Amino acid sequence: MTFSIVARDPSNGRFGVAVATCHLAVGSTVPHIRAGVGAVATQAHTNPYLGICGLERLEQSSDADNVLASLLADDQHRDRRQFHLIDLDGRTACWTGQDCGPWAGHRHQRDLSVAGNCLVDEGVLVAMEHAFLTSDPNLKLGRRLMMALQSGEAAGGDHRATFCTSAAVQVSGEAAFPLLDLRVDFHERAVEQLMEVYERSQALWAQQWRDELSELPMLNRLVA
Repeated sequence: MTFSIVARDPSNGRFGVAVATCHLAVGSTVPHIRAGVGAVATQAHTNPYLGICGLERLEQSSDADNVLASLLADDQHRDRRQFHLIDLDGRTACWTGQDCGPWAGHRHQRDLSVAGNCLVDEGVLVAMEHAFLTSDPNLKLGRRLMMALQSGEAAGGDHRATFCTSAAVQVSGEAAFPLLDLRVDFHERAVEQLMEVYERSQALWAQQWRDELSELPMLNRLVA
């Protein structure tokens, strides 16, 4: 019921995740990113701990394949899961369990991974991959992710409906929290609505506000 893209911009090391579905509030459970560490998208019978623990393990080992293997070993319901991740060096790893329903699968390469389940066919992922790879690499990562999401929906997306009802995009910056974290929890045309929100986020006043947040001093994470 979901399709997503995970990517890294090699020019600045930023990570991003974009996702759309016919479910509700997809941005609250699927995307997980951490600056200087990596990104994870967990979907199908979503287990958010795959994202939370995935980032923790990426921070410890920084190897996508090893982290994926360790997460699979710990999840007894792995056949119902779909998740993909990217590490600090842009290596990607993916898993689509055999019980994720038709059509489910993934495609990945360095700095880019796409995955989906309950899709019309693999053409959704091919369209997303093509849109991202052929987009101008000088564009911001968030815009390239949104272009891929739009292409996935245009290619058929979720087989249960013409348009997705929930969508989200996250991009890491230099701070411990996301540089960009936008979501549409429920809308009849969520991807289109999310693109409108993204365009608003690029306005000068919004970017100045984010710049102020990035300049906040880091507080001590451990209290004696």
